[in-house]
Amino acid sequence: MTLAQLPLNALRAFEAAARHLSFSKAAEELHVTPAAISHQIKGLEERWECQLFIRSNRNLALSDAGRLILPDVSEGFAALDRAMARLETEEDPHALVLTASPSVAAKWLLPRLSGFQDSHPEIDVHISANNQVVDFTKDRVDVALRYGRGPYPGLHAEVLLEGDLFPACSPALMTGDHPLHEPGDLKHHTLLHDDSWAVGGPTLDWEMWLRAAGVSDVDARRGPHFDTAGLVIEAAIMGRGVALVTRSTAGDDIDAGRLVRPFDISLPLDFKVHFVCPPGALERPNVRAFRDWVVAEAAGQRAA
Repeated sequence: MTLAQLPLNALRAFEAAARHLSFSKAAEELHVTPAAISHQIKGLEERWECQLFIRSNRNLALSDAGRLILPDVSEGFAALDRAMARLETEEDPHALVLTASPSVAAKWLLPRLSGFQDSHPEIDVHISANNQVVDFTKDRVDVALRYGRGPYPGLHAEVLLEGDLFPACSPALMTGDHPLHEPGDLKHHTLLHDDSWAVGGPTLDWEMWLRAAGVSDVDARRGPHFDTAGLVIEAAIMGRGVALVTRSTAGDDIDAGRLVRPFDISLPLDFKVHFVCPPGALERPNVRAFRDWVVAEAAGQRAA
């Protein structure tokens, strides 16, 4: 059988059914009926004179022949998807689709983005702020800025920012009835919790910081919880309590005087801000331009 004779629709039906182990789910994905999926696969089996699935009353399993061809068939369709995604990108070479963790997007990237736009007015940046795992091909994403531990196998990844976790609060909490002079004074103040750290698994929190500071009479569990670092920082700026922050997310607010560090005690953090993209993406001028700019911005903050 030549390439021109390949029954692509039937192979697509086989790949979807094999992935889901369900004709119904494959039909739903491909927007056809289960009978159409069954008909396409039966045609393949008759053409190749072999059984691709083992069918029982309620179960569907791959036969030896089905398992043999599935990896190559799946990779073939994945290659087609990548080709179509590349074509769509080439149709709009001035667009840059970027996804970033909400805290990184709001507290670090956006305050600096005008510098990139001034230097590259021909590039239109599209930003999506979320913590979802990115499929660069399916999601049509060029670049990701991620707050995580890494590594990112199979992708080009560079560490932009790393740092420590430390308390920060409004300057108003440094005065008043219970000013913050030493860690033990936290028992008079609300602790603000950032639950977004849990996305990457167990990490540093108030309990660990208080232990490192030698404080045992402060309940580390009390206080409101937020799902993004940006909300925690805004609550701290408003004087609602004390937050654990990093320089990459709260540095601008500290420099502007909206937040202060009441204590000079910090814990090393294994979370870092990474620049991530597919290996070949840096060959595209818009991706390369953004990479060079964001790396330089991060280097400037580290130097400062």
